[in-house]
Amino acid sequence: MKAKDIAELLDEPACTHNKKEKSGCAKPTPGATDGGCAFDGAQIALLPIADVAHIVHGPIACAGSSWDNRGTRSSGTQLYRIGMTTDLSEQDVIMGRAEKRLFHAIRQAVESYAPPAVFVYNTCVPALIGDDLDAVCKAASEHFATPVVPVDGAGFYGTKNLGNRIAGDAMVKHVIGTREPDPLPAGAERAGIRVHDVNLIGEYNIAGEFWHVLPLLDELGLRVLCTLSGDARFREVQTMHRAEVNMMVCSKAMLNVARKLQERFGTPWFEGSFYGITDTSQALRDFARLIGDADLAVRTEALIAREEAKIRAALEPWRERLAGKRVLLYTGGVKSWSVISALQDLSMKVVATGTKKSTEEDKARIRELMGDDVKMLDEGNPRALLRTVEEYRADILIAGGRNMYTALKGRIPFLDINQEREFGYAGYDGMRELVRQLCLTLESPVWPAVRQPAPWERPVAPAEAQPRALTNA
Repeated sequence: MKAKDIAELLDEPACTHNKKEKSGCAKPTPGATDGGCAFDGAQIALLPIADVAHIVHGPIACAGSSWDNRGTRSSGTQLYRIGMTTDLSEQDVIMGRAEKRLFHAIRQAVESYAPPAVFVYNTCVPALIGDDLDAVCKAASEHFATPVVPVDGAGFYGTKNLGNRIAGDAMVKHVIGTREPDPLPAGAERAGIRVHDVNLIGEYNIAGEFWHVLPLLDELGLRVLCTLSGDARFREVQTMHRAEVNMMVCSKAMLNVARKLQERFGTPWFEGSFYGITDTSQALRDFARLIGDADLAVRTEALIAREEAKIRAALEPWRERLAGKRVLLYTGGVKSWSVISALQDLSMKVVATGTKKSTEEDKARIRELMGDDVKMLDEGNPRALLRTVEEYRADILIAGGRNMYTALKGRIPFLDINQEREFGYAGYDGMRELVRQLCLTLESPVWPAVRQPAPWERPVAPAEAQPRALTNA
């Protein structure tokens, strides 16, 4: 990828950074890839497209960077679970065999699995030696009569966020718009209800949580052409240009996709969240508002009233157990504010939140929800987290899996909120699972046990005076 292409991706007009007196997002700096490089971001953004063969072009270690470490789920094919790599060695680099190995890897993937498409992810080594990724993919696509999509996101290009944008840009350039959506099945527009096509961008179906939301959209007559990329299929990505509205689920992941679809096809978009009762209802309202269907708006309000009444009644017994509990939330992106809304729906108090991966707009939403005096953590090293827990008397730490051992060593209840989790919290039904996991964590009998001094650390009670033995005078 050329420097001008990277600069263009960093200078994203729809990003809040561009609204300030500087041009675009921060440029890559030494050490910026700590916690995720551009390749890592590109792969995790597209890996949930379940029926595609995903090939990592590089050394074997790169293939283990992100493969299968996210909780994204598929309702059908499991091809995305198979790790594929060209496994470049020093000999391949020295002898100039890297491009040939890539071509044969594509051949093996096509002949073994017959996928509808092959995605090839560039890494640092082939990028440094000058492999022509585009040329190899084009030749392989023609030879095997299968779309082969180059995703040029070498790690040294920049951060994980840049890799997300590179992945989105590859979809816009090579995939979106190459097929028309399937016609609606007979009887789809039941009882005069008009069906509207929509997309969700940046929805990864972690722990299957999008399946909590999909029945609501189906009931409203909103056909999801594609979720980029949770439980997606290649043929669905091809049709994204025909949606009437796009919902941007993760504020920083693939913002460029939403903007370019609006510029090229006039598709309006909005940023929303399915975490919490309030935000789920607002997302449904935003779909109806942008589509402009009066009947849809009426049906949306009826569905929201029904579902909110149902879930609030179901949460009432749990609310008494959680009300007033103090939470330290350390996550990033859209979850830095959307999870706050969900916790506030439960009458819990968020005492501080992490903003390391949050945009200025994310931070503005946090202030709107929590006030200007909110504690925002830009860095989450273990010492800072434990100090914040003690200072703000937090009852629980909600964060990503990498912070679990910090919490356990500090004897603090911990709940995983990031991509490795096993439970889905989105939508109205997701709130039931969230309160269940919160109560299981907070009320576990292990916490009072581990906070007590160990038996050998407890003070020894003075021995009681023993009665003197009686003897015969």
